[in-house]
Amino acid sequence: MTLTGTRPVLTVDNLSVVYDVDKPVTAVKNVSLTLSPGEILGLAGESGCGKTTLAYAINRLHKPPARIDTGSVTFHDSDGTDSDLLALGDEQLRAFRWSKLSMVFQGAMNALNPVISIHAQLDDVLKTHRPGMSKADRRRLCADVLERVGVDSKRLSSFPHELSGGMRQRVMIAMALILEPQVMIMDEPTTALDVVVQRDILREILRLRDELNFAVIFITHDLPLLLEISDRIAIMLRGEIVELASSERIYREPEHAYTKKLLGSFPSLTGERGDFIRTGDHALRGESK
Repeated sequence: MTLTGTRPVLTVDNLSVVYDVDKPVTAVKNVSLTLSPGEILGLAGESGCGKTTLAYAINRLHKPPARIDTGSVTFHDSDGTDSDLLALGDEQLRAFRWSKLSMVFQGAMNALNPVISIHAQLDDVLKTHRPGMSKADRRRLCADVLERVGVDSKRLSSFPHELSGGMRQRVMIAMALILEPQVMIMDEPTTALDVVVQRDILREILRLRDELNFAVIFITHDLPLLLEISDRIAIMLRGEIVELASSERIYREPEHAYTKKLLGSFPSLTGERGDFIRTGDHALRGESK
């Protein structure tokens, strides 16, 4: 639900990221984009095109040999203040992450600590960012946020290996939501999940977005998925944004040759073999023309 004319919540301007290896590689090249409150901005492109590098740079999670070469990342708070994320000190950045901007990492099982309970991992976020909150209140909030993403609060005592892949991914979403940030970056949040679980999680994301009005940068190579859930889509190729438009325009009137190739690479589930994905208004739902 793009809010036309409203003040953006995030502005990325001319951002470039370089990997300082033997032959330096520019993984992200002069990327500029804005994100509106409550908007879902899809970021699509093939593996290795720079999507995750861009996400890490926005959230200041990149590590050497990666470095930001040019550009700026500005967060526009709902209270009217602006923050230059690239200029924040360590303590400022620590306070900013999760409370204002959070991230759901690719591969939930790898992101969760396998030897610590779900409650302890959620509670750690609250102890760090809400030190004045009582233990009982923290417990209630952990249970509430878990229920909110569709996981029984009884699972707070479970360990990651005791949960299914879909449940672990929901826990990661709960962790990203627990402080009610204004922006969430989701890096391939449904990869490796079966299509039924994937669909359930996407429905939860959309419901929570509508309920809490946070903005999302949703990263995936799955363009048809983005066409269904995104307000706008940015197409990334070799570190550059080559096309940025509404999902409707990307679907019906793609301009860049690479966007057209991406669309053409996903066949419809119905119709004659070789059908182009954009064969009808209902193609993405698996319905007949």
